[in-house]
Amino acid sequence: MGGSGRRPVFVLHEHDRPTHHFDLRLEQAGVLRSWAVPKGLPTSSAQDRLAVAVADHDLGHASYTDATKRIADDGWWELEDRNDRRFVFVLHGQSDSRRYALIDTGRDWLLHLTREQP
Repeated sequence: MGGSGRRPVFVLHEHDRPTHHFDLRLEQAGVLRSWAVPKGLPTSSAQDRLAVAVADHDLGHASYTDATKRIADDGWWELEDRNDRRFVFVLHGQSDSRRYALIDTGRDWLLHLTREQP
């Protein structure tokens, strides 16, 4: 997480290539941990979304855009709970704050919008 009292950043990139998808990036330990989320963030607690862990990116990538990649949302995030298989966190984005859980299935991850929201 971010040092010296600074809040750790998150960014949600929207990509057009190779096929339309989103990348969720959370700052941890000086890098952006990243997950490809083909269908974007869940909008209901009744729907989980596949999240595939991808290579970490450097922090400078938090503001990166190009002709096929744009920032869909960004802000800061906070960890609320963590164990070996899941972590619960709140994204404080441009328009609102939402609580999610990333759940490790042993193969990929599931991204879940929690029922209780901040």
